Amino acid sequence: MSNKVLFLLIGVLMIFMVGMGGGLFLMWNKLSAMNVQGNGGNGDLPNQEAILENPLGPIISLETFIVNLADKGGKRYLRLTMDLELGNPEMESEIQKRMPQVRDSILMILPSKRFADISSVEGKIALRDELLAGLNSFLLQGEVTKIYFKEFVVQ
Repeated sequence: MSNKVLFLLIGVLMIFMVGMGGGLFLMWNKLSAMNVQGNGGNGDLPNQEAILENPLGPIISLETFIVNLADKGGKRYLRLTMDLELGNPEMESEIQKRMPQVRDSILMILPSKRFADISSVEGKIALRDELLAGLNSFLLQGEVTKIYFKEFVVQ
């Protein structure tokens, strides 16, 4: 009787392994087909032409900003690290010369925000737009085209 149980157990285990292998094979094919459809059937990146038309400008990394938020009681603070993408390479020297103005402009905007203002994605986008407008208001050689948040922590 022990031989029958052993053969039965081995048979069930073999069927289970074949079933798992077949399931993984089908899932692999399904995922591969979805990937090909997502890329439009070619191996190129989806927005490769758009990337080539709009090359990345020079990037300036700013030091971390830590400010109290304007919430009642002043118990929340924001820790923010960001990079600035510049419109042209000549602006790098202007930004370095005007770094006190850059930091002051940012430090005048950040503490005026409440947690409710910046907790959503829309709030972060609005903050980014406000920072862009504030920075571009005093730049002469060009403009900051984008701001990239590297760290955005509210506590």
